[in-house]
Amino acid sequence: MATSGRQLFGHPIGLSYLFFTEMWERFSFYGMRALLVLYMTKYLLLDPQISGSVLGYTALSNFLTSLFGPLSVIGISSQIYGLYTGFVYFTPFIGGWLADRHLGKTNAVYLGSIFMAIGHFMMAFESMFLLALLFLIMGNGMFKPNLGAQVGTLYEPGDQRIDSAYTIYYMGVNLGAFFSPLVCGTLGQTWGWHWGFGAAGVGMLIGTVVYWMGTKYLPQRNQRVVAATVQAGESEQGWVRPLMVIGYLCFVNILFWGVYEQQGNTLQVWADEKTNWSILGITVPSSWFQSLNPFFIVLLAPLLNRFWSWQRSSKSEPSTVVKMAIGCIFMAVAYLLMIAVAGMAQDGQKLNLIWVTSVVFLFTIGELYLSPIGQAMVSKVAPVRMVSMFMGIWYLSSFFGNYLAGYIGSYYDRMGNESYFTIMVGMSLLAVAMFLLPRKKLSAMLGGER
Repeated sequence: MATSGRQLFGHPIGLSYLFFTEMWERFSFYGMRALLVLYMTKYLLLDPQISGSVLGYTALSNFLTSLFGPLSVIGISSQIYGLYTGFVYFTPFIGGWLADRHLGKTNAVYLGSIFMAIGHFMMAFESMFLLALLFLIMGNGMFKPNLGAQVGTLYEPGDQRIDSAYTIYYMGVNLGAFFSPLVCGTLGQTWGWHWGFGAAGVGMLIGTVVYWMGTKYLPQRNQRVVAATVQAGESEQGWVRPLMVIGYLCFVNILFWGVYEQQGNTLQVWADEKTNWSILGITVPSSWFQSLNPFFIVLLAPLLNRFWSWQRSSKSEPSTVVKMAIGCIFMAVAYLLMIAVAGMAQDGQKLNLIWVTSVVFLFTIGELYLSPIGQAMVSKVAPVRMVSMFMGIWYLSSFFGNYLAGYIGSYYDRMGNESYFTIMVGMSLLAVAMFLLPRKKLSAMLGGER
């Protein structure tokens, strides 16, 4: 049962607390992510004496080398980045299952917050680097599906506001992601890496306090396990079709995220090496690159919301599956632009910031057509007693996609930029075809869900 009572801008006030909780959690996550590859390639893995002091690094390095052959510093950093960001999106399935069966959503969020705060502060010690990543992975698995699932609990079934609610929530994600590279990235690249990681940990603690303050505005059932009984209007097998469709969409999304997540990996390296980061005569840290995407999301999300509302009123709004295909088309166009730009970056020439900014602008439109739309769809079609687990299943596509991004990224310095970006175009177009060809059957299996 959704909450009633206080409203803010036409939505339950609980949404604002979820918005700011997620904003601070994403501040911590993206602040750390903005520094992760740069930290490894410019400091941690450059000196064998330092990397040798990292608990478990020698074993991990030997394992990766046995699988993929000799790896450069960029190559092994890309593999670690892919493993970390991948498992960040694998563990939500486990965290969602634990919340649905044993913990309840509220307890899972608190537990995840504590684990992530510990992980961020452990990043201050080189020897604890891999252990810190493990804490962050486990914490995110508890936090992410269970906070996101609570957005849907604020609304009654059939409430048309839920799509816009998830887009608003997604703005919270990206507001935190916008500020974090500016704060954590600047501290890390100018004052010292550990200052940046420490700031990320403080952000996580603030998010935990915000959530605690807002629990009284959230449905009480979030604090307990929903009984595993068949809900009204739900057949014994009512979850099978939604699971099959979500599973297929997750499979296709792997291609999208494998392409999209190059932003935090090889494109960060590209932006650092080949872009002039002088703004009005002031040179800023290249980690500010990570702020471009969330800035555009905060700017574009309300505009796209209005555009979709206009399409809905004129009965021309695309279905969920078609929107996802449109998102992949924008990704293909972005990498076509990267191919053209890569041809201009020869002989160490630094390119104008406008080029990489234009690419990220296209990335952002693609993301908005896919990610929040998919979350809203899961919230609408998942059985009430399994919504956190279904949300975790949705994040599995990001797990495989992020690892795919890391795996592909290990070839970045082995081939020319044009060839590498051409592969990205091909993956994007393949995803478009896989979304569009079965779109009618997918919509029918979701009961006409748009």
